[in-house]
Amino acid sequence: MAVAIEVPRKTKRIAADDAAERSEARLHSLAKSRLVIEGVSPEIDGGRFAVKRAEGEVLTVEADIYGDGHEKYAAAVVYGASGGGEERETPLSYVDNDRWAADIAFDTPGPHRFSIIAWRDLYATWRYEAEKKKTAGLDISLELTEGRQLVTAALESGRGTKADQKLLKSLVQLLEKAAAKGDAEAQYALLQYGDVVRLLDATGIRTHLTRYHSEVPVWVDRERAAFSAWYELMPRSQSNDVTRHGTFDDVIARLPDVKEMGFDVLYLLPLHPIGKTNRKGKNNTLTPGPDDPGSPYAIGAPDGGHTAIHSELGTFEDFARLVEATHAHGMEIAIDFAIQCSPDHPWIKAHPEWFDWRPDGTIKFAENPPKKYEDIVNVHFYRGALPSIWYELRDIVLFWISKGVRIFRVDNPHTKPFPFWEWMIEEVRRVDPGAIFLAEAFTRPKPMKRLAKVGYNQSYSYFTWRNTKTELTQYLTELTQEECGEYMRPNFFVNTPDINPRYLQTSGRPGFQIRLALAATLGGNYGVYSGYELCEYIPVQGKEEYLNSEKYEIRAFDWKREGNIRDDIAFFNRIRNSEPALKSFRDLAFYNFWNENILYYGKRTPDGSNFLLFIVSLDPHKPQGGNFEVPLWELGLPDDGSVAVENLVNGDRFTWTGKMQHWWLDPEALPYAVLRIGT
Repeated sequence: MAVAIEVPRKTKRIAADDAAERSEARLHSLAKSRLVIEGVSPEIDGGRFAVKRAEGEVLTVEADIYGDGHEKYAAAVVYGASGGGEERETPLSYVDNDRWAADIAFDTPGPHRFSIIAWRDLYATWRYEAEKKKTAGLDISLELTEGRQLVTAALESGRGTKADQKLLKSLVQLLEKAAAKGDAEAQYALLQYGDVVRLLDATGIRTHLTRYHSEVPVWVDRERAAFSAWYELMPRSQSNDVTRHGTFDDVIARLPDVKEMGFDVLYLLPLHPIGKTNRKGKNNTLTPGPDDPGSPYAIGAPDGGHTAIHSELGTFEDFARLVEATHAHGMEIAIDFAIQCSPDHPWIKAHPEWFDWRPDGTIKFAENPPKKYEDIVNVHFYRGALPSIWYELRDIVLFWISKGVRIFRVDNPHTKPFPFWEWMIEEVRRVDPGAIFLAEAFTRPKPMKRLAKVGYNQSYSYFTWRNTKTELTQYLTELTQEECGEYMRPNFFVNTPDINPRYLQTSGRPGFQIRLALAATLGGNYGVYSGYELCEYIPVQGKEEYLNSEKYEIRAFDWKREGNIRDDIAFFNRIRNSEPALKSFRDLAFYNFWNENILYYGKRTPDGSNFLLFIVSLDPHKPQGGNFEVPLWELGLPDDGSVAVENLVNGDRFTWTGKMQHWWLDPEALPYAVLRIGT
C-alpha cells in the first residue's frame, strides 16, 4: 500500500528558491555569450590534440561568427603560449556566409594555444547606419550625438595605448567644438575619417564580448621538424672495406661527401651492442658464419643495451666527436629508437616482467607473419611492466638527448601503445621542446594519423607505393588539403633498408631521378637510404628487399661510381634551401597537363613572389610530353598574358605568352623540369 509523504511548505519554498536561483544564474551565463562562435578550424578532435605548425609558419584560423539582428560584428584571434601569459590579438576578416578568417604565426617552439573573441561593433554599426541616412538626405543630428557618445565611451574604456587616449581626448574636443558651431558636416567627416575608424577599433567598447568556449592547443616545432632532407646510412659499412667494421671516425670521414649532396639530417641505424642468440647471417639466413655481424636491430648483449654503443663503432667520446663534426657541417644526427631486444639483452634477466613468456618457460620471439624475427623479442607495456618500462624507455631518449641527439626515428611505433607515446613525447618535450620524432609506421591510415596526433613530428607515408598520376594527386591532396594536414607531416622516404620498391627495381637510372624529384619537391621532409645515389636496386627475387642487404653484412661502395645521381640530389637540396616556395608543404597545387604519364604541379609563397612549376615524367622508359596550362590566373593575368620563365636546371630564360604551352621530357636526358615563373 502506497504511503503519501507530505513535504513541508518550508522545504518546498527552499527548493523553489534554489531552482529560481539556478535558473537566473543560467540566464546570466547564457546572456554573456550573445554572439555565436562555432565551426572553428583547425581544431583536432574538439581540441583533444594539438594543431601543428613550425616556428614562423602561417596558421589560418577560421570560424563561423554571427548574432541576432543586423548589427555589425568584429572578431579577433587571441593567442599565446600555453599556461597563460601575455596574449596577442589579430583581427579576423569577414570572408563569406558568416565565415571569418585570419592568419597568425608563432615564433618559438613549444606548446601554444589560440581562441576567438567576437563582439557587437557599435561604432561600425553607427557608421553604416549614419551613412545610409545621410545619403538618403535624412536628418542625422541624433546620429551625430550618438557618435560623439561612442567616442566618449571609448575614452572611458581604458583600452588602447596612452597615445590612443591622448588622441581620443583631442577628438572629443574637436567634435564638441564642431557640435557647438552646429557644423554637422565637420562632425560627420571626423567620425568617418580613416584614422578615427582605426582609433575607435583599437579603443572602442566591445559590447557583448563573447569568447569561444575552448582554448585550441597548438604545438610549434623548430623548422627542421617541418623541413628536412635525411641521409640514412649504416655506420659499420663506412670503412670502404668489407673485412673491416666501420667506426664513428669512418662516418666522420664521410660527412663532406654527405654534405656535398646537401643533406641536413644524418640518420644512423642502431648503434648498440648486437646479440648473438639466433643471430642472422647474410641475406637473413638462420645459419650465420662466425664473422657475420648480425642485424643491428637485434639490440642488446652482455656489454649493454639501449644506452650502450657497439664496441666496434667506438666509444662515447668518439660519438661526441661525430656529433660535433656533424654540426660543423650544418647537419644533425638522427638515431634509431628501436625498442625490441636481442635474447641477450640485459633486461631479460633484470626485468623478466617486461617480456612475454610461453607456457613452456621460453621467451616469445617477434613475428609479423609470414615474417619471423628469431633474433629479437618485444617488450610489453602493461601488467607487471607498468609503469617501470615506461620510465625506462623515456629515460633512454633523455639519455641520448644528453649526448647531443635531438632527432629520433622510431621503429614500428604502431605496435606499441598510443598512450605510451603521448606520455613519453610530452615528458621529453618538457626537457627539450625541439626534440623531433619520426614515426616509422607503415600501417593502416588511422593508426598512422593517431601517432601524429599523440605527438610525432613526422610520419612515414605511403608515398613509396604511389606511382601513377592519379595515385600521387589523390594522396598529396589528402595530405595537404584535408584535416590531417593540420597535424601530420609526412617524410617521403624514397627507399629504406627494409624497402626496395618494385618501381626502382625495374626503372633504371631515370626512375631514381623521378622518385627523387617527386620526394624532394612534393614533401617538406624527405629522405634517402645510402646507395640510392648509386641507383642500387638488385632485389631478393620476388620481394621488395635488397639482395646482400647491409642489415646482415658489411658492404663497401664507390660513392662516386659512374651512373650516380649525386648531381640531381645536390640540385634539389640546393633549390629546397634557395627557393622559399619549397619551404611549405601545404602550398601545393596540381595543374592541367594533358598526359597521364606526367605530373605537373606548383608551389608558391603566399605573396606570389616565388612561384615554381614542376613537370615530372612518371615514365622512366619512354619520352613523354604534351600541352599544359600555365597558371596565369594565379598571378592575376589574363589567358593571353605573358610570364618570364627561368629553367632552374640549366639556367635558360624565356617568356611564355598565353595559357597553353607545350613541354617534352626524355628520361634518358632528364625526366623532370623545374621552372620559376614571374611577371
